[in-house]
Amino acid sequence: MTNTLTRRRFLHTSLGSAGLALNGDYFARHLFADDKPRAMLPVAAVVTVYHKNSHADVIIGKILEGWTQEGGLGPDLKLVSMFVDQVGENDLSGPLAKKHGFTIAKTIDEALTLGTDSLAVAGVLSIGEHGTYPSVPGTDQVQYPRRRFFDEIVATFKRCKKVVPVFSDKHLAYAWADAKHMFDTAKELRIPFMAGSSVPVSWRNPSATIPIGSEITEAIALGYGGLESYGFHALEGMQCLMERRKRGESGVKSVQSVTGDGIWQAEKEGRWSKSLFDSLVEFSPTPQNGKQPRPKEMAKDAVFYLIEYRDGTKATVAMGTGFSHEFACAVSIRGTEKPFAVNFLLQDGVPFGHFEHLLRAVEHMIHSGQPAYPVERTLLTTGILDAALHSLAEQNQRLQTPQLAVTYQPSDWSFPKGPPPAPRSAS
Repeated sequence: MTNTLTRRRFLHTSLGSAGLALNGDYFARHLFADDKPRAMLPVAAVVTVYHKNSHADVIIGKILEGWTQEGGLGPDLKLVSMFVDQVGENDLSGPLAKKHGFTIAKTIDEALTLGTDSLAVAGVLSIGEHGTYPSVPGTDQVQYPRRRFFDEIVATFKRCKKVVPVFSDKHLAYAWADAKHMFDTAKELRIPFMAGSSVPVSWRNPSATIPIGSEITEAIALGYGGLESYGFHALEGMQCLMERRKRGESGVKSVQSVTGDGIWQAEKEGRWSKSLFDSLVEFSPTPQNGKQPRPKEMAKDAVFYLIEYRDGTKATVAMGTGFSHEFACAVSIRGTEKPFAVNFLLQDGVPFGHFEHLLRAVEHMIHSGQPAYPVERTLLTTGILDAALHSLAEQNQRLQTPQLAVTYQPSDWSFPKGPPPAPRSAS
Protein backbone atom coordinates (compact mmCIF):
# COMPACT_ATOMS: atom_id res chain seq x y z
CA MET A 1 0.00 0.00 0.00
CA THR A 2 1.45 3.38 -1.01
CA ASN A 3 1.87 5.86 1.83
CA THR A 4 0.75 9.03 0.03
CA LEU A 5 1.57 12.30 1.76
CA THR A 6 -1.39 14.50 0.87
CA ARG A 7 -1.36 18.27 1.25
CA ARG A 8 -3.66 17.98 4.24
CA ARG A 9 -1.43 15.43 5.98
CA PHE A 10 1.68 17.43 5.15
CA LEU A 11 0.25 20.60 6.66
CA HIS A 12 -1.06 18.84 9.74
CA THR A 13 2.35 17.25 10.25
CA SER A 14 4.30 20.43 9.59
CA LEU A 15 2.16 22.72 11.71
CA GLY A 16 1.85 20.16 14.46
CA SER A 17 5.60 19.71 14.72
CA ALA A 18 5.94 23.49 14.94
CA GLY A 19 3.63 23.51 17.97
CA LEU A 20 0.79 25.31 16.18
CA ALA A 21 -2.79 24.27 16.78
CA LEU A 22 -5.08 23.93 13.78
CA ASN A 23 -8.53 25.37 14.16
CA GLY A 24 -10.76 22.56 12.92
CA ASP A 25 -13.60 24.70 11.66
CA TYR A 26 -11.54 27.29 9.81
CA PHE A 27 -9.04 24.97 8.20
CA ALA A 28 -11.50 22.18 7.42
CA ARG A 29 -13.88 24.51 5.63
CA HIS A 30 -11.49 26.86 3.91
CA LEU A 31 -8.07 25.32 3.58
CA PHE A 32 -8.69 21.60 3.33
CA ALA A 33 -11.70 21.31 1.07
CA ASP A 34 -10.27 17.95 -0.02
CA ASP A 35 -6.95 16.17 -0.16
CA LYS A 36 -6.38 16.83 -3.83
CA PRO A 37 -3.51 19.16 -4.67
CA ARG A 38 -4.66 22.41 -6.28
CA ALA A 39 -3.07 24.19 -9.19
CA MET A 40 -1.06 27.34 -8.48
CA LEU A 41 -3.32 29.74 -10.33
CA PRO A 42 -1.65 32.77 -11.97
CA VAL A 43 -2.72 36.21 -10.73
CA ALA A 44 -1.94 39.82 -11.53
CA ALA A 45 -1.51 42.62 -8.99
CA VAL A 46 -2.52 46.21 -9.71
CA VAL A 47 -1.18 48.46 -6.94
CA THR A 48 -0.68 52.12 -6.15
CA VAL A 49 2.74 51.62 -4.50
CA TYR A 50 4.83 48.71 -3.24
CA HIS A 51 7.04 49.48 -0.25
CA LYS A 52 7.71 47.68 3.01
CA ASN A 53 4.52 47.09 5.03
CA SER A 54 2.31 48.78 2.44
CA HIS A 55 -1.00 47.04 1.76
CA ALA A 56 0.56 45.68 -1.43
CA ASP A 57 3.41 44.20 0.59
CA VAL A 58 1.33 42.59 3.34
CA ILE A 59 -1.06 41.05 0.79
CA ILE A 60 1.00 40.29 -2.32
CA GLY A 61 4.07 39.55 -0.22
CA LYS A 62 2.25 36.51 1.16
CA ILE A 63 1.77 35.18 -2.37
CA LEU A 64 5.45 35.69 -3.11
CA GLU A 65 7.02 34.54 0.15
CA GLY A 66 4.46 32.51 2.08
CA TRP A 67 1.97 33.31 4.81
CA THR A 68 4.70 34.50 7.19
CA GLN A 69 6.65 36.20 4.37
CA GLU A 70 9.72 34.21 5.33
CA GLY A 71 9.39 31.47 2.71
CA GLY A 72 7.42 28.27 3.12
CA LEU A 73 3.73 27.61 2.64
CA GLY A 74 1.49 30.23 1.12
CA PRO A 75 -1.68 30.45 -0.95
CA ASP A 76 -2.20 28.34 -4.08
CA LEU A 77 -1.61 31.42 -6.20
CA LYS A 78 1.35 32.51 -8.33
CA LEU A 79 2.03 36.16 -9.07
CA VAL A 80 2.93 36.52 -12.75
CA SER A 81 2.67 40.28 -13.22
CA MET A 82 2.34 43.58 -11.42
CA PHE A 83 1.40 47.11 -12.41
CA VAL A 84 2.66 49.81 -10.02
CA ASP A 85 1.07 53.27 -10.36
CA GLN A 86 3.72 55.19 -8.37
CA VAL A 87 7.30 53.99 -8.06
CA GLY A 88 9.25 55.73 -5.29
CA GLU A 89 12.73 55.52 -3.84
CA ASN A 90 11.64 52.84 -1.36
CA ASP A 91 9.97 50.69 -4.03
CA LEU A 92 10.26 46.92 -3.60
CA SER A 93 8.49 45.80 -6.77
CA GLY A 94 11.61 45.86 -8.94
CA PRO A 95 13.83 43.81 -6.61
CA LEU A 96 10.98 41.37 -5.95
CA ALA A 97 10.36 40.93 -9.68
CA LYS A 98 14.00 39.97 -10.17
CA LYS A 99 13.86 37.59 -7.20
CA HIS A 100 10.57 35.87 -8.07
CA GLY A 101 10.47 36.21 -11.84
CA PHE A 102 7.23 38.12 -12.36
CA THR A 103 6.70 40.85 -14.95
CA ILE A 104 6.56 44.54 -14.09
CA ALA A 105 3.92 45.73 -16.55
CA LYS A 106 3.78 49.21 -18.01
CA THR A 107 -0.03 49.13 -18.21
CA ILE A 108 -2.86 47.33 -16.47
CA ASP A 109 -3.78 45.68 -19.75
CA GLU A 110 -0.26 44.28 -20.06
CA ALA A 111 -0.41 43.01 -16.46
CA LEU A 112 -3.54 41.00 -17.25
CA THR A 113 -2.48 39.73 -20.67
CA LEU A 114 1.34 39.70 -20.49
CA GLY A 115 1.21 41.63 -23.75
CA THR A 116 -0.96 39.12 -25.63
CA ASP A 117 -4.52 39.20 -26.95
CA SER A 118 -5.94 36.98 -24.20
CA LEU A 119 -6.07 36.95 -20.41
CA ALA A 120 -3.01 35.34 -18.88
CA VAL A 121 -4.31 35.28 -15.29
CA ALA A 122 -7.01 33.55 -13.27
CA GLY A 123 -7.57 36.47 -10.93
CA VAL A 124 -6.69 40.12 -10.26
CA LEU A 125 -5.83 41.79 -6.94
CA SER A 126 -6.36 45.56 -7.09
CA ILE A 127 -4.76 47.35 -4.14
CA GLY A 128 -5.38 51.08 -4.22
CA GLU A 129 -3.97 52.04 -0.82
CA HIS A 130 -0.94 54.21 0.07
CA GLY A 131 0.86 56.54 -2.27
CA THR A 132 0.61 60.27 -2.94
CA TYR A 133 -2.85 61.22 -4.19
CA PRO A 134 -4.98 64.37 -3.75
CA SER A 135 -7.84 64.67 -1.28
CA VAL A 136 -11.37 65.91 -1.78
CA PRO A 137 -11.64 69.50 -0.45
CA GLY A 138 -13.85 69.64 2.62
CA THR A 139 -14.15 65.92 3.32
CA ASP A 140 -10.43 65.04 3.04
CA GLN A 141 -11.26 61.75 1.31
CA VAL A 142 -8.13 60.46 -0.41
CA GLN A 143 -8.72 60.06 -4.14
CA TYR A 144 -7.12 56.65 -4.53
CA PRO A 145 -7.52 55.42 -8.12
CA ARG A 146 -9.62 52.38 -7.25
CA ARG A 147 -12.28 53.09 -9.87
CA ARG A 148 -9.61 53.84 -12.50
CA PHE A 149 -7.90 50.54 -11.72
CA PHE A 150 -11.24 48.72 -11.93
CA ASP A 151 -12.28 50.38 -15.18
CA GLU A 152 -8.97 49.49 -16.86
CA ILE A 153 -9.27 45.89 -15.63
CA VAL A 154 -12.78 45.74 -17.08
CA ALA A 155 -11.63 47.25 -20.37
CA THR A 156 -9.17 44.38 -20.72
CA PHE A 157 -11.89 41.85 -19.87
CA LYS A 158 -14.06 43.30 -22.62
CA ARG A 159 -11.22 43.30 -25.13
CA CYS A 160 -10.40 39.67 -24.32
CA LYS A 161 -14.09 38.68 -24.05
CA LYS A 162 -13.44 36.93 -20.75
CA VAL A 163 -13.69 37.79 -17.04
CA VAL A 164 -11.88 36.45 -13.98
CA PRO A 165 -12.38 37.14 -10.24
CA VAL A 166 -11.32 40.57 -8.96
CA PHE A 167 -10.50 41.65 -5.40
CA SER A 168 -10.42 45.38 -4.58
CA ASP A 169 -8.76 46.25 -1.28
CA LYS A 170 -10.55 48.37 1.38
CA HIS A 171 -13.63 50.48 0.50
CA LEU A 172 -14.61 50.40 -3.13
CA ALA A 173 -13.96 54.08 -3.78
CA TYR A 174 -13.83 57.43 -2.01
CA ALA A 175 -17.09 58.49 -3.72
CA TRP A 176 -20.38 56.63 -3.64
CA ALA A 177 -21.02 57.12 -7.37
CA ASP A 178 -17.73 55.40 -8.21
CA ALA A 179 -18.44 52.53 -5.83
CA LYS A 180 -21.91 51.97 -7.27
CA HIS A 181 -20.50 52.06 -10.81
CA MET A 182 -17.97 49.37 -9.89
CA PHE A 183 -20.62 47.19 -8.23
CA ASP A 184 -23.09 47.55 -11.10
CA THR A 185 -20.43 46.82 -13.71
CA ALA A 186 -19.27 43.69 -11.92
CA LYS A 187 -22.86 42.51 -11.62
CA GLU A 188 -23.64 43.23 -15.28
CA LEU A 189 -20.54 41.40 -16.54
CA ARG A 190 -20.85 38.62 -13.94
CA ILE A 191 -17.39 39.28 -12.55
CA PRO A 192 -16.79 37.43 -9.25
CA PHE A 193 -16.04 40.45 -7.07
CA MET A 194 -14.85 40.96 -3.50
CA ALA A 195 -13.61 43.97 -1.55
CA GLY A 196 -13.21 45.18 1.97
CA SER A 197 -11.31 45.19 5.22
CA SER A 198 -9.31 42.51 7.00
CA VAL A 199 -11.17 43.27 10.26
CA PRO A 200 -14.19 40.95 9.69
CA VAL A 201 -11.89 37.97 8.98
CA SER A 202 -9.40 38.64 11.77
CA TRP A 203 -9.16 37.14 15.26
CA ARG A 204 -11.81 38.01 17.84
CA ASN A 205 -12.21 38.14 21.58
CA PRO A 206 -14.34 36.22 22.24
CA SER A 207 -13.90 33.88 19.24
CA ALA A 208 -17.59 34.11 18.42
CA THR A 209 -20.25 35.76 16.35
CA ILE A 210 -24.02 36.07 16.59
CA PRO A 211 -26.49 33.68 14.93
CA ILE A 212 -27.87 34.62 11.55
CA GLY A 213 -31.43 35.85 12.13
CA SER A 214 -30.71 37.59 15.46
CA GLU A 215 -33.18 40.33 16.43
CA ILE A 216 -30.70 43.17 16.82
CA THR A 217 -32.11 46.39 18.21
CA GLU A 218 -28.95 48.51 18.33
CA ALA A 219 -25.22 48.36 17.71
CA ILE A 220 -22.31 50.55 18.78
CA ALA A 221 -18.76 50.22 17.47
CA LEU A 222 -15.53 51.80 18.66
CA GLY A 223 -12.93 53.02 16.19
CA TYR A 224 -9.72 54.98 16.28
CA GLY A 225 -7.34 56.61 13.82
CA GLY A 226 -8.26 58.41 10.61
CA LEU A 227 -11.93 59.13 10.09
CA GLU A 228 -11.84 57.71 6.57
CA SER A 229 -9.03 55.15 6.58
CA TYR A 230 -9.84 53.60 9.97
CA GLY A 231 -13.49 54.63 10.13
CA PHE A 232 -13.96 52.21 7.25
CA HIS A 233 -12.46 49.36 9.30
CA ALA A 234 -14.76 50.15 12.23
CA LEU A 235 -17.77 50.15 9.89
CA GLU A 236 -16.80 46.80 8.35
CA GLY A 237 -16.38 45.23 11.79
CA MET A 238 -19.81 46.44 12.82
CA GLN A 239 -21.47 45.54 9.52
CA CYS A 240 -20.26 41.92 9.58
CA LEU A 241 -22.44 41.58 12.68
CA MET A 242 -25.33 43.84 11.64
CA GLU A 243 -25.89 41.93 8.40
CA ARG A 244 -26.71 38.83 10.48
CA ARG A 245 -29.88 40.40 11.89
CA LYS A 246 -33.34 39.06 11.22
CA ARG A 247 -34.32 39.22 7.53
CA GLY A 248 -30.78 40.16 6.52
CA GLU A 249 -29.48 43.53 5.42
CA SER A 250 -32.12 46.17 4.65
CA GLY A 251 -29.93 49.13 3.70
CA VAL A 252 -29.51 52.51 5.39
CA LYS A 253 -32.07 55.33 5.60
CA SER A 254 -29.94 58.17 7.01
CA VAL A 255 -26.44 59.02 8.23
CA GLN A 256 -25.29 61.87 10.45
CA SER A 257 -21.93 62.74 11.99
CA VAL A 258 -22.07 64.50 15.35
CA THR A 259 -19.36 66.07 17.48
CA GLY A 260 -18.98 67.87 20.81
CA ASP A 261 -22.31 68.78 22.43
CA GLY A 262 -24.08 67.21 19.44
CA ILE A 263 -22.98 63.78 20.66
CA TRP A 264 -24.74 64.26 23.97
CA GLN A 265 -27.80 65.87 22.38
CA ALA A 266 -28.16 62.79 20.18
CA GLU A 267 -27.94 60.59 23.28
CA LYS A 268 -30.73 62.60 24.96
CA GLU A 269 -32.84 62.07 21.84
CA GLY A 270 -32.36 58.31 22.15
CA ARG A 271 -30.30 57.99 18.99
CA TRP A 272 -27.57 56.05 20.77
CA SER A 273 -27.53 54.23 24.08
CA LYS A 274 -25.05 55.36 26.72
CA SER A 275 -25.53 52.13 28.66
CA LEU A 276 -24.59 50.06 25.58
CA PHE A 277 -21.66 52.39 24.88
CA ASP A 278 -20.43 52.17 28.49
CA SER A 279 -20.65 48.39 28.49
CA LEU A 280 -18.55 48.26 25.30
CA VAL A 281 -15.94 50.65 26.72
CA GLU A 282 -15.71 48.57 29.91
CA PHE A 283 -15.36 45.39 27.83
CA SER A 284 -12.65 46.78 25.55
CA PRO A 285 -8.94 46.78 26.48
CA THR A 286 -7.55 49.96 27.95
CA PRO A 287 -5.63 52.18 25.52
CA GLN A 288 -2.41 50.71 24.18
CA ASN A 289 -3.30 47.32 25.73
CA GLY A 290 -3.00 48.48 29.31
CA LYS A 291 0.09 50.62 28.84
CA GLN A 292 -1.85 53.71 29.81
CA PRO A 293 -4.95 54.22 31.99
CA ARG A 294 -8.33 54.71 30.41
CA PRO A 295 -9.24 58.41 30.34
CA LYS A 296 -12.12 59.56 32.54
CA GLU A 297 -13.75 61.62 29.81
CA MET A 298 -14.33 61.24 26.09
CA ALA A 299 -11.84 63.00 23.83
CA LYS A 300 -13.02 66.45 22.74
CA ASP A 301 -12.45 65.63 19.05
CA ALA A 302 -14.52 62.42 19.05
CA VAL A 303 -16.86 61.94 16.08
CA PHE A 304 -19.95 59.72 16.16
CA TYR A 305 -21.39 58.33 12.92
CA LEU A 306 -25.13 57.85 13.60
CA ILE A 307 -26.72 55.32 11.25
CA GLU A 308 -30.42 54.60 10.82
CA TYR A 309 -31.16 51.41 8.90
CA ARG A 310 -34.24 51.11 6.73
CA ASP A 311 -35.71 48.43 9.00
CA GLY A 312 -35.51 50.78 12.02
CA THR A 313 -32.36 49.38 13.60
CA LYS A 314 -29.94 52.04 14.80
CA ALA A 315 -26.16 51.90 14.96
CA THR A 316 -23.29 54.16 15.93
CA VAL A 317 -19.60 54.18 15.09
CA ALA A 318 -17.78 56.14 17.80
CA MET A 319 -14.46 57.37 16.39
CA GLY A 320 -11.58 58.80 18.39
CA THR A 321 -13.14 58.59 21.84
CA GLY A 322 -9.77 57.87 23.46
CA PHE A 323 -11.25 55.02 25.49
CA SER A 324 -9.78 52.23 23.38
CA HIS A 325 -7.35 51.67 20.52
CA GLU A 326 -9.06 48.54 19.29
CA PHE A 327 -11.89 47.95 16.86
CA ALA A 328 -14.82 46.66 18.89
CA CYS A 329 -18.57 46.31 18.61
CA ALA A 330 -21.50 45.60 20.91
CA VAL A 331 -25.00 44.66 19.78
CA SER A 332 -28.21 44.50 21.77
CA ILE A 333 -30.28 41.44 20.86
CA ARG A 334 -33.92 41.15 21.77
CA GLY A 335 -34.51 38.47 24.41
CA THR A 336 -30.95 38.45 25.76
CA GLU A 337 -29.96 39.91 29.12
CA LYS A 338 -26.53 41.18 28.10
CA PRO A 339 -25.34 42.61 24.79
CA PHE A 340 -22.97 40.62 22.60
CA ALA A 341 -19.59 42.38 22.56
CA VAL A 342 -16.46 41.56 20.60
CA ASN A 343 -12.99 42.98 20.06
CA PHE A 344 -11.49 42.50 16.61
CA LEU A 345 -7.85 41.58 17.15
CA LEU A 346 -5.09 42.43 14.68
CA GLN A 347 -1.52 41.20 14.65
CA ASP A 348 0.31 44.34 15.70
CA GLY A 349 3.41 43.95 13.57
CA VAL A 350 5.12 41.91 10.85
CA PRO A 351 3.82 39.89 9.06
CA PHE A 352 0.43 41.53 9.89
CA GLY A 353 -1.27 38.14 9.88
CA HIS A 354 -4.81 39.52 9.63
CA PHE A 355 -4.05 40.12 5.95
CA GLU A 356 -3.34 36.40 5.66
CA HIS A 357 -6.95 35.67 6.49
CA LEU A 358 -8.15 38.29 4.03
CA LEU A 359 -5.98 36.66 1.36
CA ARG A 360 -7.38 33.21 2.22
CA ALA A 361 -10.85 34.52 1.36
CA VAL A 362 -9.55 35.96 -1.91
CA GLU A 363 -7.77 32.68 -2.70
CA HIS A 364 -11.08 30.84 -2.21
CA MET A 365 -12.81 33.15 -4.73
CA ILE A 366 -10.09 32.80 -7.35
CA HIS A 367 -10.14 29.00 -7.13
CA SER A 368 -13.91 28.56 -6.86
CA GLY A 369 -15.24 31.55 -8.77
CA GLN A 370 -17.49 32.28 -5.77
CA PRO A 371 -16.89 35.24 -3.43
CA ALA A 372 -16.33 34.19 0.19
CA TYR A 373 -18.76 36.88 1.37
CA PRO A 374 -20.97 39.46 -0.36
CA VAL A 375 -19.36 42.53 -1.90
CA GLU A 376 -22.62 44.29 -0.98
CA ARG A 377 -21.24 44.59 2.57
CA THR A 378 -18.44 46.81 1.31
CA LEU A 379 -20.71 48.66 -1.09
CA LEU A 380 -22.85 49.62 1.91
CA THR A 381 -19.98 50.54 4.24
CA THR A 382 -18.45 52.61 1.43
CA GLY A 383 -21.72 54.52 1.08
CA ILE A 384 -22.14 55.02 4.83
CA LEU A 385 -18.59 56.35 5.12
CA ASP A 386 -19.04 58.73 2.20
CA ALA A 387 -22.25 60.07 3.73
CA ALA A 388 -20.70 60.39 7.20
CA LEU A 389 -17.76 62.43 5.91
CA HIS A 390 -20.04 64.69 3.87
CA SER A 391 -22.29 65.17 6.92
CA LEU A 392 -19.27 66.22 8.96
CA ALA A 393 -18.19 68.67 6.24
CA GLU A 394 -21.73 70.09 6.05
CA GLN A 395 -21.93 71.18 9.71
CA ASN A 396 -23.20 67.81 10.93
CA GLN A 397 -26.28 67.74 8.74
CA ARG A 398 -28.44 64.63 8.88
CA LEU A 399 -28.34 63.18 5.37
CA GLN A 400 -31.11 61.04 3.93
CA THR A 401 -29.57 58.17 1.97
CA PRO A 402 -32.12 56.59 -0.39
CA GLN A 403 -29.16 55.49 -2.54
CA LEU A 404 -28.09 53.12 0.26
CA ALA A 405 -31.06 50.75 -0.15
CA VAL A 406 -28.53 47.92 -0.37
CA THR A 407 -30.06 44.56 0.51
CA TYR A 408 -28.33 41.21 0.81
CA GLN A 409 -27.99 38.06 2.90
CA PRO A 410 -24.81 37.29 4.87
CA SER A 411 -22.51 34.33 4.35
CA ASP A 412 -21.02 32.21 7.11
CA TRP A 413 -17.34 32.55 6.16
CA SER A 414 -15.30 31.87 9.27
CA PHE A 415 -12.44 33.61 11.05
CA PRO A 416 -9.36 32.31 12.91
CA LYS A 417 -9.83 31.27 16.53
CA GLY A 418 -7.64 32.06 19.50
CA PRO A 419 -5.36 35.10 19.89
CA PRO A 420 -3.18 36.52 17.12
CA PRO A 421 0.38 35.19 17.13
CA ALA A 422 3.08 37.48 18.43
CA PRO A 423 4.55 39.67 15.68
CA ARG A 424 7.96 38.83 14.34
CA SER A 425 10.85 40.61 16.03
CA ALA A 426 12.43 43.35 13.99
CA SER A 427 15.58 42.22 12.24
